[in-house]
Amino acid sequence: MMNSCIYNGTVSHTRFKPVKHHLKYKTFSLLIDLDEVEKLDKTIPIFSLNRFNIFSFYSKDHGERDGKSLKNWVIENLKKFKIQHNINKIQLLCYPRIFGYVFNPLSIFYCYENNLLKAIFYEVKNTFNEQHTYIFKVDGKENIQQKCKKKFYVSPFMNMETYYNFKLSSPNNKLFVSIKQSDKEGDLLTAVQTGERKEFNFKQFVINFFKYPFMTVKIISAIHFEALLLWKKGAIYRKRNKKIKNNLSYENIDDPI
Repeated sequence: MMNSCIYNGTVSHTRFKPVKHHLKYKTFSLLIDLDEVEKLDKTIPIFSLNRFNIFSFYSKDHGERDGKSLKNWVIENLKKFKIQHNINKIQLLCYPRIFGYVFNPLSIFYCYENNLLKAIFYEVKNTFNEQHTYIFKVDGKENIQQKCKKKFYVSPFMNMETYYNFKLSSPNNKLFVSIKQSDKEGDLLTAVQTGERKEFNFKQFVINFFKYPFMTVKIISAIHFEALLLWKKGAIYRKRNKKIKNNLSYENIDDPI
């Protein structure tokens, strides 16, 4: 049985201030074991690795975004930040390309040593083709809670002087990821992704194609549409101060927020 799978579920965003706003939509995500990706390419005719298909996964969409081995990129950064473990399984939670297009607001690398979760990479993208990865050490726990300062411009309607609270569990039959963004005065936004595990096979891809044929286009369209609604509600637009491509930060849980 493969470690890779599909999660069918929902994504919801709830803003509490400066204006109240809520959205929720159905999605499906891939959980790809990086050691299995070449096998998946050969066994599912409508799914491909690094080439066009109805569904596809491109290495250049993640990590250093140079098309090189994502597993090597993860291992190199674990060594760089002195997270010393014998990582022998890395899984990536992300959306697939559909007819060649994808936008992943958040992708997560789960790093395991003998099925114990030892590190997490939160890979965050914005609509300016920029990316920041927050790297956390984990001590083998199933249910994770982590906190760090915001270091990357995402929404033009949010201050940079905020922090994230990540809450998630190691993906099994159920998927759960929650991110709460707050400032000194309280909660600003909560984003939650949930899902139920399905087999990574031809049948499930066909089902999801007919259920969500334009999912990846819908995601980027919804981001811009919801931004327009926020602006009409009176949210203040904030320009980004600097341009980046790929940034990383190691988040020491002992550092003060």
